[in-house]
Amino acid sequence: MKKFNMLIWIFCIVLLRGHALYTDEIQQFYRDDSNVQVIEPKSQTPSNVNTFYNVIAQDGADPWVYKHTDGLYYFTRTTGGDVRIWRSRSFTSIDAGESRIVWRSPNSGPACRAVWAPEIHFIQSSWYIYFAATTCDDKNENHRMFVIENTNADPFTGTFTWKGQITDVTNKWAIDGTVLQHPSGQLYFIWSGWQGDVNERQILYIAQMSNPWTISSSRVEIARPIYNWETNHFPYINEGPQVTIRNGIISLVYSASGSWTNDYCLGLITAFINSDLLIASSWNKHPHPIFRSGNSIYGPGHQSFTKSRDDREDWIIYHSARYSGSGWTRQIRAQQFTWNMDSTPNLGSPVNPNIPIHIPSGDQNRDRYEAEYARHFNGPYAHPHSSASNGFKMGYIDYPDSIVQFTIQCPKAGTYVIVIRNANGSAGNGHATHWLTINDVSQIEIPIVNSGWNMWGASMIRVNLNQGPNTLIFKKGLNFAEIDFIDVFLDE
Repeated sequence: MKKFNMLIWIFCIVLLRGHALYTDEIQQFYRDDSNVQVIEPKSQTPSNVNTFYNVIAQDGADPWVYKHTDGLYYFTRTTGGDVRIWRSRSFTSIDAGESRIVWRSPNSGPACRAVWAPEIHFIQSSWYIYFAATTCDDKNENHRMFVIENTNADPFTGTFTWKGQITDVTNKWAIDGTVLQHPSGQLYFIWSGWQGDVNERQILYIAQMSNPWTISSSRVEIARPIYNWETNHFPYINEGPQVTIRNGIISLVYSASGSWTNDYCLGLITAFINSDLLIASSWNKHPHPIFRSGNSIYGPGHQSFTKSRDDREDWIIYHSARYSGSGWTRQIRAQQFTWNMDSTPNLGSPVNPNIPIHIPSGDQNRDRYEAEYARHFNGPYAHPHSSASNGFKMGYIDYPDSIVQFTIQCPKAGTYVIVIRNANGSAGNGHATHWLTINDVSQIEIPIVNSGWNMWGASMIRVNLNQGPNTLIFKKGLNFAEIDFIDVFLDE
């Protein structure tokens, strides 16, 4: 009777899946000793794809990506207590890149807590990182801008040395500093600051620099919140300035509205390259946002710009809320953009997170292994959902001995990037993990942030794999998470 009931249960599940593919390509059986369903696919042949789904870091804010002359992408973002840099051959897998902490906040001094929005720049043959931080009492009103320097050609060698605070003579509250390198060679510092000592509004200022760590002129206001979409939350905010130059037009794209709300968005200010940038009237603010919430993406902001690997495409990298109303709980995304006739960026709308995006030109294709074709034991099974890449996802990895097993084929031995599209909807917004064992040797804990069920993120790792077949076994760790697919490609 026990066996008969189990067979009836298995048969019902197959019918509910409603997908003829399963009846053709999987065989089902059960183990007498455990009464646990096992599904064995006949094949785990991958699809060779030239797309990715739009999460390049499942957690983080204030992304800055810089493509260097060595062909590598250098990346940094807010971590809160230190300054870290990553590098990778592809910015869509930057979260799996080599990383290094280059500066840690001390337990004293003006840059002790709340380290925000670092940016790494290559200026005059040296590396500079600009970031905001505050005093050890963690008071926001004490936020100022600071800079560190590395004179090595490779920022992953040597040390970043402390150059100190970068400020104008007012020494007022300042965050989100960036450097405009004018074609003439002149440097300008642009940041978000307060006019006085009270948090009423954030204003964008510009000043001239005498070197990469020194401001040498008075600050000049170039923008303050004035439009309804900038003043719909208090305090009023203009922040996160970033510049891009095309055909003699400087486009300064900035973030506006409440950064903790779904209304956070991007605005645009322009100037001619041959104008006096220290005159406020040289800058023209456009009356409407150029990038805002849409297609199930909320609160997009604080972006940077970069090029594809072959320099043929322009891309925006930005952060957004992980889900509607999540505020400062954010993730990092990327998408291609085009240009308007007036040489300003046409960012369009955020791409729907469940629509695949063509990989940046020059990047290599990936082998995609759908989770529903993986072997699975002791609880997990594939079930349908419209948000999943192939219409099915692998869920119910709920027990200590639950297993999802992929067999992947590698054309040669080497270092590979593995991107795991996964989702965590554990109760109480709990963090989740999976334990990944590769070829019965190395075990890696895979972190999975909580964004909700079917709100897919991406965990990324770099690992060494053998030529030929490699076995990847996922087991339950903390809380609960699902898997949609894994992408595998050689890191070269």
